[in-house]
Amino acid sequence: MSRNVLIPIVAVVALALLGAAGAYAYFFSGLRASPTSLALSSPSATPAASGSPSTTTAGAGTWKVASGSLVGYRVKEQFAGQSSTHDAVARTSEVSGQVTITKSGDTYEMTSAKITAQLANLASVDTVAGFNVRTRDGIVQRSLDVSSFPTAVFVAQSAELPQAAATGQTVTVSVPGQLTVHGVTKDVTATVQLRVSASTAQLAGSIVTNMTDFGISPPQVSITVVQPAVTIEFQLNLTSAS
Repeated sequence: MSRNVLIPIVAVVALALLGAAGAYAYFFSGLRASPTSLALSSPSATPAASGSPSTTTAGAGTWKVASGSLVGYRVKEQFAGQSSTHDAVARTSEVSGQVTITKSGDTYEMTSAKITAQLANLASVDTVAGFNVRTRDGIVQRSLDVSSFPTAVFVAQSAELPQAAATGQTVTVSVPGQLTVHGVTKDVTATVQLRVSASTAQLAGSIVTNMTDFGISPPQVSITVVQPAVTIEFQLNLTSAS
């Protein structure tokens, strides 16, 4: 093949590769979407219906996790050839547990809380054009070894609450506790928003941690690099326990 013929062919191939790279960059950077972080619903928790069980003191009592609650994770993944990251987000509604709030004088305190999430039901809720994100769920389940460790459990230590929590106002508090995932228990701190209204309440917030602290390696996917930092998010609807 003569040099005069070879040069145009090489140029065409180079342009094609550059075009493909540009299309790849647009495809994955422009057509990705992740839901916002879990938060309290607006405007407030649903008022108690007539005949509903009530707490001894407004805000004080034992609360159980009700339907509509969500727990999930958010991690950063980076596609090959991309400089920006994408939030991979998965959630489950299989959540149970209870929270106890007491009042002494004018002081409110979350004296105990235990929340359990079923990990086998985690389902991805972000989107990436041309990629079935539900494929990621199987990889995550294997990384978590859900057959041996099916749950994630957060057990809170006591935390004092602002008095405004009893009047239906949204309050924010740091709640220390222990998180157990993959058979490993670590001390963590949850940032929690709380709102109470009659016999219903809501909690929302997050725990920032690292999956490697729990003996979990970042999932391996051929076209992405997954960062080990993970944010656990929760949105809990609570009802007064009868």
